[in-house]
Amino acid sequence: MRFRNFMKVTAAGVFALTVLGAASASAEPVKIRMSWVAPLANWASIVMEKKDLATHMGKSYTLETVHYQGTPQMITALANNELEVASLAYSSLGLAIENAGLDMRVIADEFQDGVPGYFSTEFYVRKDANINKIEDLKGKVIGTNGAGSAVDIAARAMLHKHGLEDKRDYTMLEGPLPAMPAMLLEKKADLIPGVLPFALNPKLRSDGKILFHQSDALGVTQMIVLAARKSFIDKNRAAMVDYMEDMLRIVHWYLDPKNHDEAAKIASKITKAPPERFGWLFTKADAYRDPDMMPNLDALQRNMDATQQLGFIKQKLDVKKYSDLSLVKDATARLKK
Repeated sequence: MRFRNFMKVTAAGVFALTVLGAASASAEPVKIRMSWVAPLANWASIVMEKKDLATHMGKSYTLETVHYQGTPQMITALANNELEVASLAYSSLGLAIENAGLDMRVIADEFQDGVPGYFSTEFYVRKDANINKIEDLKGKVIGTNGAGSAVDIAARAMLHKHGLEDKRDYTMLEGPLPAMPAMLLEKKADLIPGVLPFALNPKLRSDGKILFHQSDALGVTQMIVLAARKSFIDKNRAAMVDYMEDMLRIVHWYLDPKNHDEAAKIASKITKAPPERFGWLFTKADAYRDPDMMPNLDALQRNMDATQQLGFIKQKLDVKKYSDLSLVKDATARLKK
């Protein structure tokens, strides 16, 4: 009798394990949607071109890259669970946390501005405008891609340092970043931000001059971070580490100088511009990208503080409280084994 009961319990256990194993084997990969705004600047715009390096893609997770016009739409998508990994500027990260009340976590670096020896956003005036110092911008029109954007904060911070305030001393005029050179040269704006690749516009370089760099205003800027909601990370941590491992492998490939010519061809495919125009891409003439995708949290804290001081967020936010670097650290440790 005891033997028969033992066999029943054993059979039940085996059956349960079989069912659990089958369920595990048939579990659907985690769906990760990753956002981008600017081609080449955001990893999501080019990551699928090297998906052959993503050994976990299609197994533990699937990846879909989604284009947005700007970060406000991303914040809405995050709130509606329509986006899992967002490319957020330091300024929009604060808005997502404070205004939208989202449980955001910084998980990785995308790129940084003003790292010594690397590119920093250039702010141009016209050579014939007789603007030679910041104070000369009083009463002028400042071009911006949107109030509270990363380059917008930099411009306001620089003018604030020199005693100039929005509405009182100057006017902001919004336009898309690709249109900024035309806005300056057509005299619609007196100061514009020059971000890559638009800062390389030959007409802008010949008829415009650099008044200051973003690094003059903010020092090193943790310009863009990859961020995800804590609730999603907690639920799908194993898949997120797999995703981050694949991301690191792809990032290492793009940053390797020996792959530059092929990377330029990919850039040409994405932008429809000749590959010879991308000699600067992933070099020191480009923005800095940490090879291990580790964000500069000290810089990010200073950048968030500047955003708060200019009134775009109300409270000072502790960046470390809203960061989870364990994913990228675990993924890096795997690759170094």
